[in-house]
Amino acid sequence: MKQTGNGQVKQMGIGRAFSANFLGHAPSWYKTTILAFLVLNPILMFTAGKYITGWVLIVEFIFTLAMALKCYPLPAGGLLAIEAVVIGLTNPHSIYHEVELNLPVILLLMFMVAGIYFMKEGLVYLFTKILTKVRSKVALAFLFSIMGAVLSAFLDALTVTAVIIAVAYGFYNIFHKFASSEKVYDTYDINHDHIIDDIYQEDLNQFRGFLRNLMMHGAVGTALGGATTLVGEPQNLLIGSIMKWDFVDFFLNSAPVSIPVLIAGLLTAITLEVTKFWGYGYQLPASVRKVMEDDAKAKDAAMDTRGRVRLIIMAVCGVLLIFSLALHLAEVGIIGLMIIILLTSFNGVIEEGRIGHAFEEAMPFTALLIVFFSIVAVIHDQHLFTPIIQWVLHLEGQNQLVAFFAANGVLSAISDNVFVATVYMTEAQKAFEAGGIALDHYNKMAVSINMGTNIPSVATPNGQAAFLFLLTSALAPLIRLSYMEMVKLALPYTVVMSITGVLATMYLL
Repeated sequence: MKQTGNGQVKQMGIGRAFSANFLGHAPSWYKTTILAFLVLNPILMFTAGKYITGWVLIVEFIFTLAMALKCYPLPAGGLLAIEAVVIGLTNPHSIYHEVELNLPVILLLMFMVAGIYFMKEGLVYLFTKILTKVRSKVALAFLFSIMGAVLSAFLDALTVTAVIIAVAYGFYNIFHKFASSEKVYDTYDINHDHIIDDIYQEDLNQFRGFLRNLMMHGAVGTALGGATTLVGEPQNLLIGSIMKWDFVDFFLNSAPVSIPVLIAGLLTAITLEVTKFWGYGYQLPASVRKVMEDDAKAKDAAMDTRGRVRLIIMAVCGVLLIFSLALHLAEVGIIGLMIIILLTSFNGVIEEGRIGHAFEEAMPFTALLIVFFSIVAVIHDQHLFTPIIQWVLHLEGQNQLVAFFAANGVLSAISDNVFVATVYMTEAQKAFEAGGIALDHYNKMAVSINMGTNIPSVATPNGQAAFLFLLTSALAPLIRLSYMEMVKLALPYTVVMSITGVLATMYLL
C-alpha cells in the first residue's frame, strides 16, 4: 500500500502483495531462488529422473540451512519437502517411518530443552562463577571442550548443547542490556544493536567472537565425547544393539579410534586458542568481565531465601538429571518431562503462559527436524546412497575399514547420522550372517561406521543434530554464527580429527 497525493491509501496489487507476503522480509534474491527450485524440481524429475532430482533436492535443502540467518529453514525447506511428496520422490508413510525411528530425539527436543530452560537461572549462576574466575581463554576453551566431551559421553549431545546455549544467551543478554543506551527496558530488544552505546560497540563485537569460539569448542566437544560410549549418540545405541555390546564392550571396541580422536580434538582446541588461528583467539573484554562480576555480586546481594532455595532445587534436579541419563533409566525425553514437572512444582511456576514460554526455543527446531526426516525419506526411497555403499562393500581389509569411515563421514555430513548408520550396519550385518566376513573384521566394521558417523560429520551443521540446533537457535544470530561461519570454525577440527580417525583406523584398529 502507498499514500496518494490526496491522502488516500492506495491498495497494493495482488502480485506485489503475494511477493511481499511470500517468505516475508527475506531478500528478494532468496525468494526468487526458492521459487526457481520449486519450478526446477518437477522438470528435472521428468527429464533427468528421480535419482538426479533427489540429489538436487539435498543440495537445495542444504542451501536453506546455509541461509538460516536470512530465513529460518522451516518455511523454505518445508516447501521443498512438500513438493518432494507431491512429485513422488517420497510419500507420507516413509516420512512417518523416519519420524517413528527418531521419536526419542523428538521427545528429547520437546521436553529436555524445555527442562533446561527452567534450570537457566542456576546454570548462568554457575557458569558466571567459572567465567569470572578462569581468566585464561586457553583454559576456558579446554574446559568447554572437555566438559562437552565428558557430559556427552554419559548424557546426550543435544542436552549438553542446550545447556551451553542457555548459558551463552544469558551472558550475552546481561552485557547487551547493560551496553544499551535505551535504558527503558519495556521497549528493550536484544536483537537490536542500534541502541548500543558507541563506546561498547567494539567490546560487543569482541564478546560475540569470544562466545562463538566457546560455543564451537563446546559443540565439537559433544561430538568427541559422544563417539566414545554406548549412550553418547543415538546411532551408538543402534550399533551397540546390533552388535550386542554393553556399555563396556562398546567403549573398549571403539577406544583404539575414539580415544586418539578425543585427544587430538582437545589438543586442537588448545592450539587454536594459543595461535589465535582461523577465527579463534577472541578474548573476553575487560568491560564485559566487569559487568559479569558486578551482575553476579548484585544478584548475590539481592538474593533472598526463596532465591537460594530455587538454586538448591535446580542443583538437586541437575544431579538427578545426570544420574538418570547416565543410567538410562528412561528415554531422554521422558527424563526431561520429569525435570520440567519437578522444577515447575517446587519453584512455583504454575501459570500456563510461563510454562509454555519454555517450549518456544525447541518447537521450531523440532518441526525443522521433521522436514529434515522428509529429505532422509527421499534418500531412502530413491536409494541415493546405494552406489557408495556397494563400492565400500566390495573393498577388503583395512582399505574397507577406512572406506567405511570416510563414506559414513561424507554421507553423515549431508544426511542424518542415524539413517546412515542404519543403512551401513544393515548391509554389514547381512554380509556377516551370509558368512562373507569374519567376526573380528565385523567388529572393526562396526567401529568404523560408528566413528565415521560421529567425527567427520562435524564439518557441517546438518551433520550433527547438536550443531543444527545451535545454528537455528535464538543465540546464533546474536553472536553472528551463520552456517558458513560454523563450517569455517569447524574446519580445523574436521581436518585434524578426520586424519587422526583414518590413521587410527588403519594402524590401531
